[in-house]
Amino acid sequence: MRAPLLRLDGLTKAYPGVVANDDVSFEIGEGQMHALLGENGAGKSTLVKMIYGLVKPDKGRMHLHGKPFAPAKPSEARRNGVAMVFQHFSLFDALDVAENVALGMENPPPLRDLAQRIRDVSEEYGLPLDPARLVGELSAGERQRVEIVRCLLQDPKLLIMDEPTSVLTPQEVDILFLTLRKLSAEGTAILYISHKLEEIRALCDEATILRGGRKVATCDPREKSARELAELMVGQVLTPPERPAKPKGDVVLQVDNLSLASNNPFGTSLKNVSFTLRKGEVLGIAGVAGNGQDELLLMLSGELPAPSVRVQLKGKPVGHLGPNGRRLLGLVAAPEERLGHAAAPDMSLTANALLSASRRKGLAKHGFIDWRKTESFARDIIARFDVRTPGPHVLARALSGGNLQKFVIGREIELDPDVIIVNQPTWGVDAAAAATIRQALLDLAGKGAGVLVISQDLDELLEISDSFAALNEGRLTDTRPAKGLSVEDIGLMMGGAGDMHVAHEASA
Repeated sequence: MRAPLLRLDGLTKAYPGVVANDDVSFEIGEGQMHALLGENGAGKSTLVKMIYGLVKPDKGRMHLHGKPFAPAKPSEARRNGVAMVFQHFSLFDALDVAENVALGMENPPPLRDLAQRIRDVSEEYGLPLDPARLVGELSAGERQRVEIVRCLLQDPKLLIMDEPTSVLTPQEVDILFLTLRKLSAEGTAILYISHKLEEIRALCDEATILRGGRKVATCDPREKSARELAELMVGQVLTPPERPAKPKGDVVLQVDNLSLASNNPFGTSLKNVSFTLRKGEVLGIAGVAGNGQDELLLMLSGELPAPSVRVQLKGKPVGHLGPNGRRLLGLVAAPEERLGHAAAPDMSLTANALLSASRRKGLAKHGFIDWRKTESFARDIIARFDVRTPGPHVLARALSGGNLQKFVIGREIELDPDVIIVNQPTWGVDAAAAATIRQALLDLAGKGAGVLVISQDLDELLEISDSFAALNEGRLTDTRPAKGLSVEDIGLMMGGAGDMHVAHEASA
C-alpha cells in the first residue's frame, strides 16, 4: 500500500446553472500513477484547478502529507510541491528556453546558472533541451519538454498532466512515459488526465472516474478494457463508428505542386504539396504540431491566398477566393484553435452559428439577420452533437473546450458541404463525443462529400480514413491507402523517417 500523498474529502464547486464537482472524494498515493477520467463537462478541469489553487472549493477539504491543504493561488500550490503541465502551453515564442523557464519560477537564479540546471535536469530525465534555443523554433514535443522541465525544477511531489500526449508522435509518447515512470519510482505522484484510454491502461495503476461532477468509480485501469473505461465515463454502451457504403466519385478538391510561405514568423511554409480528394473519400493527414498543418488548413479554407491554378474545387480554380467565396461553392473548414479562430469567445453560440453559416444557410438577407432561424440552427447543432450548455444564448467562452469543439465541428457538418476540412476534430473531447463526431464525418462522406481530416490522433486516422498522407516540415508524403498501415509506420512518417517519398519538386 502506498502512503497517501493527497486526500480529497467532499470537494464541491458550483457555478450558476451547473454543479461542476459534487462531493468528490479520493486519494492519491506517493509515487502513484493516478488517472482522472470523465467525459467533457464531467468536472475534471475544475477539480484539478482546486488542487492547483486556481479555484476555491465551495465545500470540502484537502490534505497534503496529512496536513490541511487549501492553496489560494498556484504559487502557493507550487511551494507545497504541486506542479501542473497544462494542455495548452504557456510559452513565449520570442524568448529562449531558459527565459521561458525563468518566467514560471518565483525566484529564478541567474540565467547562466538556470541554463545549466535545465541541461542537467533535462538530461537526467531523458528530455534533452538546449536552454539557448528560441521557443518559436521548437517542435510541439520540445515545447512540452520545456513545460515539464520547468515543473521538475520545482522538485514536485505531485505532477498534474492534462492531455500531455495530444501533440506527440508515438515515439515521443514512449519517451514521455519513461520519464513519468522514473518520476514515479522516485516518489513523485502523477495525476494524469487523458481521453486516450489505451495510454491510461499502459501507464496508470489507479483511475478515478467522474460523471456529471460526481465520482462514479475507482478502479485499476489495467484490469479494464478501453471500451469498459469509456462506458464507465459516459454511463452507456458505446458502438464503434459504422462506415457507410461510399464508392469514390469524381475529384472534388485538387492541390497541384503548391509552395506557400507561412504568414507566421514561427510557422512552417508549405513545400510542393500535391494531393487529390474525391467524393465519398476520407483523406487523413497526420503530422506533429508545427509541421505545416495550420498553414495547410489556412490555404484550403481561403484564409491564406494561394496561386489560383494550384487549388481547384470541383474543377474550378479557387486559390484566389477567400473563405466566404469557397463556402458558397461548398468548401467549409474547422480550424484547430477553438477560441478566437473557430469561435468568437464573447459572442453567443447563436451569433457564432451565424458567422460561418449566414450565406450558406440563408440566415441573413439584404443586410437583415433572421435571428429566429439562426437560433433554431444553433439549437439543432446543440441537440445533434450533445453540446452541454444551458442554451444557444451562452457565450462561447463559457463552454468547456470539448463542448465548444463539438459545437464548432457540428456547425460545419450541418452546412452539408461538398468538401470539409477539419484540423484536430476530436482534440480534447471524450470518447462518446469523439465517436459522434467521427460518425458524423463518415456519414457526410457517405453522402458523397470529400472529407479531409488533419489529426495527431493516429488511432482516429486509422479508424476513419480511406487514404493517408503525412506532413513533415511542410512537405506532404504521397497519398497511400490507409488499410494495412500501422501506428508505428505513421509515426515514422510523421517524424520524417521511414517511407517519406514526397512529390517531385517543380517550379511553383
